[in-house]
Amino acid sequence: MIDAGSMGVIWGWVITGLLTMMVALSLAEICIGITSVDLGLAQFIAGVVSVWDPEVTLSVYAQYGIYLGILLIHGILNSVAVSWNGAMNQGAFYINMLGILLIVIAGLAITKPLATGDFVFTQFYNGSGFESNGFAFLLVILQSQYTLSGYDSAAHMSEETKNSQSGSPFGILVSVAANVVSGLVFLIAISFMVTDYDGQILSEGAIQPQMIQVFYDGVGGAWTMVFLVFVMLSIFFCGSALTLGSSRMVYAFARDGAMPFSRYLHSLHPRTQSPVIAVWFNILVAAIVGVLYMINSTAYEAIVSVNTIGSQVSYLVPVLLRITVSRTQFKPGPFSLGRLSVPVGAIASAWLIFTCALFITPTTAPVTPDTMNYAVVPFGAIMIFSMAYYFIWGRKWFTGPVRMVDGKKVMLDDDSIQSKQ
Repeated sequence: MIDAGSMGVIWGWVITGLLTMMVALSLAEICIGITSVDLGLAQFIAGVVSVWDPEVTLSVYAQYGIYLGILLIHGILNSVAVSWNGAMNQGAFYINMLGILLIVIAGLAITKPLATGDFVFTQFYNGSGFESNGFAFLLVILQSQYTLSGYDSAAHMSEETKNSQSGSPFGILVSVAANVVSGLVFLIAISFMVTDYDGQILSEGAIQPQMIQVFYDGVGGAWTMVFLVFVMLSIFFCGSALTLGSSRMVYAFARDGAMPFSRYLHSLHPRTQSPVIAVWFNILVAAIVGVLYMINSTAYEAIVSVNTIGSQVSYLVPVLLRITVSRTQFKPGPFSLGRLSVPVGAIASAWLIFTCALFITPTTAPVTPDTMNYAVVPFGAIMIFSMAYYFIWGRKWFTGPVRMVDGKKVMLDDDSIQSKQ
């Protein structure tokens, strides 16, 4: 809300939500067959401590300790049987919806006076530091797009999903639609609860993140703690789901031989049938990356930004291939856009290219060595290393992705797979 005011937050979310839905539609048609979230939760817990005892301020080292504890819990939860994860994720959905309803209803009923509709929907404030109001609005879109990502997890879990050819596309679409609608309702309610924009949002003395200050001023300390419990549970379950999805990606890459120590990462626990080693590999990497938060916040933000840029690029490649070189050869599954496939894919591709470019631009003015966005550096290094790895060594043995059918590895385009489907 600092960069573009309430109007920017609301309408930026609407625009981003609609265009992200285009991307989800394209990915759903193709679909056949942690760090930042957990550290954000640690920072949120630090804000809760400030509400509980204003004289206590948790250092970055204490926040990192909380972060490690959250990582360990997520590692344990994702090492159990897949059926347990499914039950937990269903419970998380209902808890999240209950929390949103409680915050919206109780928050709007207790907060007096509420902000005006003019403030919420039409007043624009450029607090980004950049002279261009248009660019300030784009920064809000960047934040919205960061939130509306990770919906491809349904595809990563397709091999563990019943009737995945229809279930995985459905999961992608429902996750985006549910988040867009619930997020819009939540943002509108929070904006109406802002009673002092300067004191609650712009003031350096406001409790961080500023949403906590808005809650505290509007509904008091007791209700604020209730609200924050639901918010923290939502973030916690989000981090757990990301750990689940990322562990499956590591497992799949290792199965194709594309990861260091693939022999170990591509293994299932004999009792839970979960890729436990892949899970804890993700936890270890997340813990190492989190160290940067204590050492250099600029380097940490660059590494975290690569996550979103990489996600956008991973969405772009299959969508772009679908509407270009595979336009006539592609065989749709149960979910198909029909004649709308190409135009929707074109819009989705344009949006993904645009947001990738946006994610490497500076977000704070004036631009200095400390505020510069260095995300393009680690992203470029990863891409160069990956391509060099393939052309120098990988192309000599890599023959394509594999899939498990009746406990055996087979090529994805084998007729045996088609017969199984």
